[in-house]
Amino acid sequence: MTRPIARVLSLLELLQSGGVRTVAELASRLEVDERTVRRYVGHLLDLDVPVESVRGRHGGYRLVAGYRMPPLMLSDDEALAVLVALAPVTGTASETAAAKIRRVLPARLGGRLDALLGALAFTSPGTAAVPEAAVLLALADAVTHHRPVSIRYPSGERALHAHGLVAHAGKWYVTGIDPVLGEERTFRLDRIASVRTLPGSFEPPEAFDPAERLLAGFATAPHRHEVTLRIQGTVEQIRAWLPASVAVVERGDDGWSHVELRVERLDWLPGVLASLDLPFVIERPDELRDLVVASARRLMERAVSPGTSGAGR
Repeated sequence: MTRPIARVLSLLELLQSGGVRTVAELASRLEVDERTVRRYVGHLLDLDVPVESVRGRHGGYRLVAGYRMPPLMLSDDEALAVLVALAPVTGTASETAAAKIRRVLPARLGGRLDALLGALAFTSPGTAAVPEAAVLLALADAVTHHRPVSIRYPSGERALHAHGLVAHAGKWYVTGIDPVLGEERTFRLDRIASVRTLPGSFEPPEAFDPAERLLAGFATAPHRHEVTLRIQGTVEQIRAWLPASVAVVERGDDGWSHVELRVERLDWLPGVLASLDLPFVIERPDELRDLVVASARRLMERAVSPGTSGAGR
């Protein structure tokens, strides 16, 4: 369930605070245009929420007096999807909507959802499509209580000590350790058919950041080219063009940062290095150095005005 659903719920919270809310005010609070507000009101009407339209100079929308969202308005799966969609969204209205939903959930589901929200991590603000509720809740329980699980994946049954759930680039992942091989593993949740809890428990590693490990895994995955650079700049400056999912960056004591990345193609890197506008040294591969030199030569040739030779400049 995506962010528009979160905004519809935020609209409901605003209307439940009482009084008439103008379309302009609602649009400002929800950060959408007025046409979208009217569409959201239509969604509430489709759910039998009694929204009244008030005409006139100070008109807008209001709820029928005394209306409150009933506890059974959302199914378990719907409540799960909405809360997960709201989790990375900042703002008073969204936070109020999430708290309201949490208060009306049945006790049997509330504890499991608390475990889920505590196990989530996000590589950046935004939302990802929510996978099957049974898979998400089972893995959240495994992360929270350190329970080993067996997951059914396209490659077969796999044992896992799950350490965290991470939303990245519109997808959900679970990171952890394969207890049989003793190696780190990452699985996409939309490819997991089922999760089965196994007997026993495991001791999670100290200072394990699931989101950081996921991004590092993407940055170091096997590819055609291994690139090593030294760039005179801070990690923050370099991250603006080479995010953690692309490159591993380590700051040195001499003002230079060591950068490693693995890529299938090199042709896009000269433009990135030029955009960084920082001194850099290409340690490998030689092919990238040749591409950068060729790119710089083309820029010099294009910078020469028509009728002027490069030698005279």
